[in-house]
Amino acid sequence: MSAPEDVQRLAGDRADARAAKDFALADELRDRIHELGWEVTDQPGGFELEPVASEADRPVRSADVPSVLDDTTTFDVSVHWVCEGWLDDIDRALAGFRATAGDRRVQFVVADVTGEAPKHWADAGDVEVVWLESDTGWAAARNAGLRRSLAPIVVALDGSVEPIGDVLGPLEQALADPGLGIVGPFGIVTEDLREFQEAPEAGPCDAVEGYLMAFRREVLTSVGGFDEKFRWYRTADIEWSFRVKDAGLGCAVVPVPVAKHEHRAWAAATEEERVSRSKRNFYRFLDRWRDHWDLVLSGEPEHHDHDHDHHHEHDGPVTMPEGR
Repeated sequence: MSAPEDVQRLAGDRADARAAKDFALADELRDRIHELGWEVTDQPGGFELEPVASEADRPVRSADVPSVLDDTTTFDVSVHWVCEGWLDDIDRALAGFRATAGDRRVQFVVADVTGEAPKHWADAGDVEVVWLESDTGWAAARNAGLRRSLAPIVVALDGSVEPIGDVLGPLEQALADPGLGIVGPFGIVTEDLREFQEAPEAGPCDAVEGYLMAFRREVLTSVGGFDEKFRWYRTADIEWSFRVKDAGLGCAVVPVPVAKHEHRAWAAATEEERVSRSKRNFYRFLDRWRDHWDLVLSGEPEHHDHDHDHHHEHDGPVTMPEGR
């Protein structure tokens, strides 16, 4: 695509101004070229003109993603992923939801930090891609996507989870209980706020894991999003679960038909990265919630030492399959 003659003329005048070291004029001409929809880039022996990229053609900061949380809902359920790679995993989940959603109006949102998703789902029609800067942390990316929710029920999940039946029905039914804040098939419990184990059965739990978390949009607007200091995913789900419980709402395990595949972010990290990132996140959680026994189902341990933080073998949530 060639630039119009007037733009090429201005670019030539700018090159002359730069050669004459009249940089003030060169900057003024660059701005005029930009106003006409073109970017000028200096090249050896000349210059290059390219159309200005639209907002949809370049990544944005998480904080600049506009919120629609106060807008009227136009979908029944809003389903979200954070894309840090492995787009095929999200495709697998999308296929599962499309096949099992029935007559529900489902909004699909992908918060992408790779730059691959906008083109990958450009022709999908039912996938909104929020293209974020590549250095965006996990929680900030999650929040950017969640701000686009246009449904009363919101489902945030990982690409490792594949729907193999009607997932949305049981979640909608559970969230009809106004006393529940977060529900999902993978819950955890603790007795000491240092180690967490899988919840033994359906019903109340201490936190819902981020493999799949479902909640009403109003919970997101009242409690706020995830703590954006969590640049890695681990423990961010526990911390947000505790904030939801601190607001007077419960967490519960609700069985749904899903298959859980390899957790890619965990598998791709080195052991050193897993340890350092996990500890950093866990201590952030512990600093805020270490003595909030009112939020733990088992209550305060009978022999808890308030003056000493004891740490078990795992120094945080117990290691579970696929990186929990």
